[in-house]
Amino acid sequence: MDKIAVLIPCYNESKTVKKVIEDFKRELPEATIYVYDNNSKDGTDEIARKAGAIVRYERKQGKGNVIRSMFRDIDAECYIMTDGDDTYPAEYAREMCRAVLERNADMVIGDRLSSTYFTENKRPFHNVGNVLVRKLINMIYKSDIRDVMTGYRAFSYEFVKTFPVLSKGFEIETEMTIHTLDKNMQVENIVIEYRDRPEGSESKLNTYVDGARVIKTIGTLYKDYRPFSFFTWVAVILALIGLAFLIPVLIDYVSTGLVPKMPSFVASVFFFICSIESFFGGLILQTVIKRSKRDFEIKLNEYKDRFNDLKKEENR
Repeated sequence: MDKIAVLIPCYNESKTVKKVIEDFKRELPEATIYVYDNNSKDGTDEIARKAGAIVRYERKQGKGNVIRSMFRDIDAECYIMTDGDDTYPAEYAREMCRAVLERNADMVIGDRLSSTYFTENKRPFHNVGNVLVRKLINMIYKSDIRDVMTGYRAFSYEFVKTFPVLSKGFEIETEMTIHTLDKNMQVENIVIEYRDRPEGSESKLNTYVDGARVIKTIGTLYKDYRPFSFFTWVAVILALIGLAFLIPVLIDYVSTGLVPKMPSFVASVFFFICSIESFFGGLILQTVIKRSKRDFEIKLNEYKDRFNDLKKEENR
C-alpha cells in the first residue's frame, strides 16, 4: 500500500505531463505517481515514464472510465487526483494530504472558484456553468461546496473503495461531490490558485455537450439519491396540471349542473392519479434508499477493517 498516490488521468498531454510529474515529485517526494493514459496519440505515456511516473493504460475512452480503473487498481492511505494539463499547482498537495491523513477528511476539494479561476479561464460559458452547477447542488443538498467540478481533489482510502463510478466522462467530478454529500462523508474545501492551460495545450472539455451531461447527471443523481423529494415535486406538478383541467369543468358544473367538457374531466382525473402514484412511488423508493445507506455504512466499516489490515501487513 502506498502512503500517498498521485493519480493523473491523461489524454494527449505531451506538452505538460512532464512538468506536472516533476512538480508533484518535488512537493511530495514520498508519493507514488501514476499516469493512466487514455488512448493518447502524442507520446504522453513515454514522456510520463521517462519523467518517473508509473504508466498504466485505460482503453475505454472517458475520464470516468479512467478514474474507475485507478480506484480499483491502487491502494493508498491518501490519494491526490489532478489533471495532466498543468492547471493545478502542486504546491497545495501537501496541505490537501494533511486534511486526509491528519484530519480524517474523506474528500478534499481544491477550490478554484474562490481564487483565480474567473480571471484565468478565458471561456465565459465555463465560468457560468461552474457557478450554476455549484448553486444547484448547494441548493438541493443544503451544503457549502465551493467548487463542484474541480479536477484537483484528495481522497481517503474509504472513499475511493466505496465510491461507485457510474459516469464515463467529465461529469465524474459532479458524481463524486453528490456521493460524498449523500453519504454524509467529511468534506473540506481548500482554496487553490488556478492557471489556464499553457499555449498549445487544448482542453478536451466541450462546453455545451459536457455541460449538458453535467446538468443531466445532477438531475439523475437527485432522482436516485433523493427520490422522495424528486417525486414529490413531480407529484405537485402533475396535480397542478390536473387542477388546470378540472377548474373549467367545475365552473361549468356550478353554473349549469352539467359536465359538458368530459375529456377535460377525464384528463384531470388521469393527472391526479399519476400525481398520487408519483408521491407514493417516491415514498417507497426513499425507504429503499434508507436501507441502501444502512448497507453502505456496513460496507464502509468492512473497508476500514481492510485498510487497517493492510497497514498492519505493511508494518510487519
